[in-house]
Amino acid sequence: MLENNLNRVLVFLCDLCVLCGLLLIVFSVSQARAGEAVPTENDPVAATRAAHLANELRCLVCQNQSIAESNAELAVDLRRQIREQIAAGKSDGEILTFMVARYGDFVLYRPPLRATTILLWLGPLLLLVAGSVVLARHLRARRRREEPALTPEERERAERLLARGPGTQP
Repeated sequence: MLENNLNRVLVFLCDLCVLCGLLLIVFSVSQARAGEAVPTENDPVAATRAAHLANELRCLVCQNQSIAESNAELAVDLRRQIREQIAAGKSDGEILTFMVARYGDFVLYRPPLRATTILLWLGPLLLLVAGSVVLARHLRARRRREEPALTPEERERAERLLARGPGTQP
């Protein structure tokens, strides 16, 4: 029976390894397909500006990639829009303002500190403080707990056992 259970565990682990391998292959292939944001202008200054702006903006589809890294259709459109606005003579600030007006502060990798984003900026600190308070209270409560007192019968029995000495049978 133990051997049967061990075989089941081994089969499960093998299946898990195969699944992890397949996920790794799929992830690698999808990363290989993602292209860099390469502007098509002939002006190297404009190309550098476009690449910098594309790195500053979050892909709203992928959410943890910049639009420079993403291959999503929306990211391609946003990169094209950046190039068009650069060609129209807009400044970096104007382009970012346009993107924020259209998509909200979430499109920025570094959103500004505002009333609407205060939780985003202070959230990690608040979680750290709350976790520290909970941990401190738990440790204090654990320290305050006393060992349960022995009843008179238990104390008498313990004394009898200790009086007999080691190696004696009860």
